[in-house]
Amino acid sequence: MKRAQFISSLVTTGLLSSSALVAGAQDRKHPLRKWHIPPTLQKGDAIGITCPSGFAMPEDVAPAIQYLQNWGLQVVTGKTVGLKDHTFGGTDEERAADFQEMINRKDIKAILCARGGYGAVRIIDQLDFTPLKKYPKWIIGYSDITVFHSHLHAHAGMASLHAKMTEGFPTDPSLFEPVQLQALDTIRQALFGEPLRYSVPANTRNRLGDAEGILIGGNLKIIETLSATNSDIDTRNKIFFVEDVGEALYSIDRMFCNLKRSGKLSHLKALIVGSFSSIRPDDPKEPFGKTIYDIVWEQVKEFNYPVCFDFSVGHQKNNVALKCGVPHQLVVGEQASVLTQIQAG
Repeated sequence: MKRAQFISSLVTTGLLSSSALVAGAQDRKHPLRKWHIPPTLQKGDAIGITCPSGFAMPEDVAPAIQYLQNWGLQVVTGKTVGLKDHTFGGTDEERAADFQEMINRKDIKAILCARGGYGAVRIIDQLDFTPLKKYPKWIIGYSDITVFHSHLHAHAGMASLHAKMTEGFPTDPSLFEPVQLQALDTIRQALFGEPLRYSVPANTRNRLGDAEGILIGGNLKIIETLSATNSDIDTRNKIFFVEDVGEALYSIDRMFCNLKRSGKLSHLKALIVGSFSSIRPDDPKEPFGKTIYDIVWEQVKEFNYPVCFDFSVGHQKNNVALKCGVPHQLVVGEQASVLTQIQAG
């Protein structure tokens, strides 16, 4: 039986819905024109703060509220701020309802997640992102919030902002290092439409070259967890970035093997390796014997795209804002690696 006849028979018998067929075709094409970029914010716009994962108390988000107001934004504090259900910012139902309300509201132009931790994957299938087509807005966060970045990529074609959350805003700015304040200000720059351009020192383990493509990525463990689900990320022809925290080297190696075996490293425009901080120490009796650089290179050595190590993204002080779903140019050179947002028009 020919492939077209076989697929037609699946639709006829109900084993494959016509909507699934259309969705599959769109996933294979993934044209750049289908991506939607939320509008830039203006002074006076509203930004919501909610807890889709771990809990945050009012005093935890107060510094962020002050910063956002100083930027000229109105802040809408979600019902989950101050709720606590063990490690979560409220029950699954409470967190989903709060997040959905912010998605639905026309006046809210961006949603800042209070913190990561764990919990987004527990509510992702309860959420309806279709209102974003009518009321597009920036969803902001990193770590566990990679669940939203990946799901938006897979279903809504909506750009989002991988950046610090409320816990990254200082109570006393004088206690923060300049690099922390600079990273924090990249959120403002991103939201208000200022062009983003980042330069990091050259690394001898980099693979030189330049590339252009849509930027996607996030926390490596979350990306592995979402593999083969309906929130799985499509890395083809993308500039792909990864970061993680608190993992053992053997675990990082396992995750990169997963990336390779699932095809996520095969057709990239470029790979950006961010911070892998607080690596759990090896058992001295059974050392793993490989560095992060070794782990990555074993999986990408057969490819020829640029590879940039030690980029300023992840669980570190210099965690800059990155626009997922937006075209960028990456130049990995002998003196520095430079990532530049490509402005529309």
